Amino acid sequence: MDQVFVVDALMSTTLAILLLFVGRLLAERYAWLHRYSIPEPVVGGALCALVVFLLYEVFAWRIVFELWLRDVLLLYFFAAIGLSASLGSLKQGGKPLVMLVVGAAVFMVLQNLTGMGLATLFGLDPRTGLMVGSVSLVGGVGTTAAWAQHFENALGILSANEIGQAANMVGIVAACVVGGPIASYLIRRHGVRPSGAADVGVGALNVEQKRKRIGYYGILFALLWLNVTLLLGEFIGNALARTGLNLPAFVGCLLAGILLRALGDYVFTARRTIWNWEGMQPGVALISDICLGVFLTMALMGMRLWELESVWVFVGTVLLVQIALTILYAMKVIFPLMGRDYDAVVVSAGFGGIALGSTATAMANMTAVAQQFGAAPRAFIVVPLVCGFFIDLLNALLIGLLAQ
Repeated sequence: MDQVFVVDALMSTTLAILLLFVGRLLAERYAWLHRYSIPEPVVGGALCALVVFLLYEVFAWRIVFELWLRDVLLLYFFAAIGLSASLGSLKQGGKPLVMLVVGAAVFMVLQNLTGMGLATLFGLDPRTGLMVGSVSLVGGVGTTAAWAQHFENALGILSANEIGQAANMVGIVAACVVGGPIASYLIRRHGVRPSGAADVGVGALNVEQKRKRIGYYGILFALLWLNVTLLLGEFIGNALARTGLNLPAFVGCLLAGILLRALGDYVFTARRTIWNWEGMQPGVALISDICLGVFLTMALMGMRLWELESVWVFVGTVLLVQIALTILYAMKVIFPLMGRDYDAVVVSAGFGGIALGSTATAMANMTAVAQQFGAAPRAFIVVPLVCGFFIDLLNALLIGLLAQ
């Protein structure tokens, strides 16, 4: 019988921070991790998941982390993304936004057809392939859990939940790993000139952040407006839910941040005691990077790798094909579609996160690339908007059509 050990929230959070330092030390020690922009949280979090798996296999110890803080940190990150979005940046992202939506929609069709085709080769119901397609990879944990119940109860696919969760776990790891190599290859192959002089913002170079003074009141002011953004985001999310439009919680925070930034820039400009973006901008960037790093570490350290054992042949085979498809599509379709410039490189790196993991992994990929090569403000607006507004809606429609 398995022996369960529950690690409380405080200890889990402390361990996540420690694993971030471990990831940084390993990235500094092994040059290939830095060269391919593998995010430090991925290194530490994946190492923890591997150790937990070995403890389970050898001693039958099941380590369970209390990770409720993980979701709160994600909300703070997207609140920061919203506050960093000026209306001017949103206008600049108009055409790329549409192009990325179209590109993502086409990819989801290819992803699902690939999964269904391979499921047929394994002698399974073709609809099982949807669980290793956009349900688990683009949709993430929440979408997987929601659709698994329908697949099992209505369609009679009894292993849908295990297959979907296994694919999601493998996809998250793969999503974090492929972004950096995609960006590095595109920069070298096409001679793209990185951004080395962009303004401080989410995903800016660490050396640029050090050039601006981050003071006590700057951090406190940033935290104040981030909290206000979360409160307004919760209100917006509840209002959208009443219309029947159930979107991830981070969408409300993203919208709230954009709205507050617009009000701050155009209404509160003369009242520096109420709004001082220049003063709190470095603080917002710092808090957002910390929240994303700890969130991603928690997401990976909490993976239960032993749940892959019963379905690893099918899931492993399909995921290898899906990963290859994602890399090729990002380099051959998304990069040209987005304009072949540095922002296109960062979006292509983020696309690996969108296609195989989640919005969080997309942002982690982009942040890792931006910290190494330079900020990409347009990419950091376009990708979250595509993930938050359009991907979930298109994905639900596509799954519903193919699961008939």
